Amino acid sequence: MKKMLLAATGGALLGLLVTTQVAGPLLAQEADDNTSVYEQLDLFGDIFERIRTGYVEEVDDRELIEAAINGMLTSLDPHSSYLSPQAAQRMRVSTSGEFGGLGIEVTQEDGWVKVVSPIDGTPADAAGILSGDFITAVDGESVLGLTLDEAVRLMRGPVGAEIIVTIVREDAPEPFDVSIIRDTIKLTAVRTRTEGNSVVLRVTTFNEQTFPNLRDGIVEQVEAAGGFDNIDGFVLDLRNNPGGLLSQAVYVSDAFLEEGEITSTRGRSAADGDRFNATPGDLAEGKPIVVLINGGSASASEIVAGALQDHRRAIVVGTNSFGKGSVQTVVPLRGDGAMRLTTARYYTPSGRSIQALGISPDIIVEQPRAREEDAEEERRQRTEAGLRGSLENDSLSEDEILQIEEDRARAQEAADRREDDYQLAYAVDILKGLSALGDR
Repeated sequence: MKKMLLAATGGALLGLLVTTQVAGPLLAQEADDNTSVYEQLDLFGDIFERIRTGYVEEVDDRELIEAAINGMLTSLDPHSSYLSPQAAQRMRVSTSGEFGGLGIEVTQEDGWVKVVSPIDGTPADAAGILSGDFITAVDGESVLGLTLDEAVRLMRGPVGAEIIVTIVREDAPEPFDVSIIRDTIKLTAVRTRTEGNSVVLRVTTFNEQTFPNLRDGIVEQVEAAGGFDNIDGFVLDLRNNPGGLLSQAVYVSDAFLEEGEITSTRGRSAADGDRFNATPGDLAEGKPIVVLINGGSASASEIVAGALQDHRRAIVVGTNSFGKGSVQTVVPLRGDGAMRLTTARYYTPSGRSIQALGISPDIIVEQPRAREEDAEEERRQRTEAGLRGSLENDSLSEDEILQIEEDRARAQEAADRREDDYQLAYAVDILKGLSALGDR
């Protein structure tokens, strides 16, 4: 059976059979343990049969068993679960890059559904859903007590249909409802553009298209700029990226590293671990890199940020990441279902586990909220040139005046960028400064 390795759900599951000689007391203890296990399985059978015959309503045997299996898995941690055949198929479709839904990555915390991050350009993103929001009800039905898979099923439905989710937000005094129209989610894994002289690589997810999109986008933007000599550097924007395939996180990290470890995984035993190393070649050709992260950057995003940070290949800017450092293996089961089981923790090259801690930025930069009064104050500011009867500057040539105007236009462009996206503007300014130092 083929296992799917994910970084939001990734890893390796290895079987190890060990034959050894043990003393008699240990064999007796093992026999006692086995007896206890069989007694518990008999207890499970007794309860299952009692529910089938005595519950107030007729129950579906298959659903009852699936619920028991899922309960066993979800009792371990928030990321282990049973995937029904339908859920397993949806997961396979989502990692291929296209699926139906709202466009949010979720986890479970204290019984509630917590938004890891909305996906760029999706209905949830357009509706204003934020990383860290809690979804407490779907169409008026509470999600408390539901498994994560059950809650996700409530949010799925026909494309074009409306759904009302109740949101609890940290800085909101009361829960509030948000209307979202379901749509087909087509993920463009990497969007590339140029801001000033910096190439921005916006990575929204780690699916099968991520590394090919990244590679092609870099080539396209560098060619459009007239070559690497006209590029200050690269911004790798991993904000609100919930993760995805482990292999793609390794490929993206390797794209900018010449050598060394990218990440390692460690399971219960040494045989369950693995190590991933970089190969020669740097798509950025040594140009500076700034990685942007925030609280919605999880798992595969944290693998990339941690690898580039530990190797001093990039400056990490933004706010603390989500902190998902566990590895899940998706194992196909009979009947087309699957089991998602936490099998290991992953570590950055320096040996850091970011589980529940996250990646700490080298430079903490919050995303400020727009303040209209500040903008209005700036508009009211007066300059010498605006004063009636002020003297003109007659010491500059036309070429010098033209150069000043171009410099002002670039400065205004940077100011506008800070209004739209302060964290990105900060990253671009860093690259501009590093490029100026390099020129000197």
